[in-house]
Amino acid sequence: MDNHDLEKEEAMDDHIMSSLETPLRADAFDLSDDEKIKIIEGHFREIMHTLGLDLTDDSLKGTPHRVAKMYVKEIFHGLHPDNKPVARRFENKYKYHKMLVERDITVYSSCEHHFVPIIGKAHVAYIPNEHVIGLSKLNRLVHYYARRPQVQERLTMQIANELKQALQTENVAVLIEADHLCVMSRGVNDVSSSTVTAEYSGLFEQEQYRAEFLGHVRGGKR
Repeated sequence: MDNHDLEKEEAMDDHIMSSLETPLRADAFDLSDDEKIKIIEGHFREIMHTLGLDLTDDSLKGTPHRVAKMYVKEIFHGLHPDNKPVARRFENKYKYHKMLVERDITVYSSCEHHFVPIIGKAHVAYIPNEHVIGLSKLNRLVHYYARRPQVQERLTMQIANELKQALQTENVAVLIEADHLCVMSRGVNDVSSSTVTAEYSGLFEQEQYRAEFLGHVRGGKR
C-alpha cells in the first residue's frame, strides 16, 4: 500500500460525519421491506460465494436470508420513519420542574463506515416545563436512532434534537459512552479505549446543571 492509499485508509478510520441527518436517497422507501430483503439476500449470497464459502452447507445456506432480514427488520429498522416511536406529551400536572435522568439506556448501533457494532450506554436528562413524556419513550427514541448506520456524534445530536422537539423544551442533555468494534477488532485493534460524546442545551449549558447530571450518571456506576 503506497502513502496515498494509506492516507485514504486512515481518513476512512477518522469517522467523519458528513451531516446531522442520516444520508438517505430520495427513493429510500420506494421498495417494500420484503423487496429489500430479497435484494439484500441475493447480494449477500454473492459476497459469501466470493469469499469461497460453501452455500450448500446446512449451516450456511440460510445465512443470506437471515442476514437480509436482520438488516431490514432489526439492525437498521430505525432508518424507516414509520418505525419512529410516537412520543406523546402529557401535561406536567405534578408541576415537577427538577431534573429527570434516565441512565444506562442500551445503545446497540452500527458504524456507518464499516458496518460493525457500536455498543454502549446512553444517559439522557431533561428539565420539564409544561409537558412530560413517558419514561419508556426516552428508551425507545434512543433505540430508534441507534438502529441505523451511525456516527456517534450524530446519534448524540439526533437524540437531543428529538427530545427537545418532543418535550418542547431546550433543557435537554444526552451523553453516550460506547465501544466501537471498528476500533477494537480491526485497524488499530485497541480493546481498551471507549468513546464519549455529549450534547447539552438550555439550562444544561450552565455548569451547575451539567455537574448535577454527570453526578447522577456517575453515581449509578456499578
